[in-house]
This record gives sequence, structure tokens and C-alpha cells, in this order.
Amino acid sequence: MSKVCQVTGKKAIVGNHVSHAKNRVKRLFKPNIHKHKFWVEAENKFITLTVSAKGMRIIDKKGIDAVLSDIRAQGVKV
Repeated sequence: MSKVCQVTGKKAIVGNHVSHAKNRVKRLFKPNIHKHKFWVEAENKFITLTVSAKGMRIIDKKGIDAVLSDIRAQGVKV
């Protein structure tokens, strides 16, 4: 399973780890991704989404129904 947020699309990006001596080594910056179950009142069931912390804040702000309709409009099966 890929580490991609289903709400925001956040995924790992590549950058540099810089030591005190300014040596640069490639590294991954990974997003704060979790699997979370949300109760959807309209469908009367739980939906499991892979979301980042920012995605959870968006769901708190807009509501799970609005976010699910946006995800399904993109063609993602949820």
C-alpha cells in the first residue's frame, strides 16, 4: 500500500539531509499518514481512509460527506 493521503494527495518527497559539516545526503520526507475509520451517517457504515494529519483537519472542517463526494468525483473507489 502506498503512503499517499486520499484527501490531500500528500506523498513522500525527496530532499537532502544536511550535517553540521554541510555534507548532503539524499533522504525521504515522509508524510504523517494513518489509516482511520470514519462513520458515514448517510451510508450508515464505517469508511476506512488513508489520511494525513492535514487531511483529518480538512475532514473536521468540511465534513466527511463533502470530502467523500470530492474523492469519488476524482474516480477513486471508496
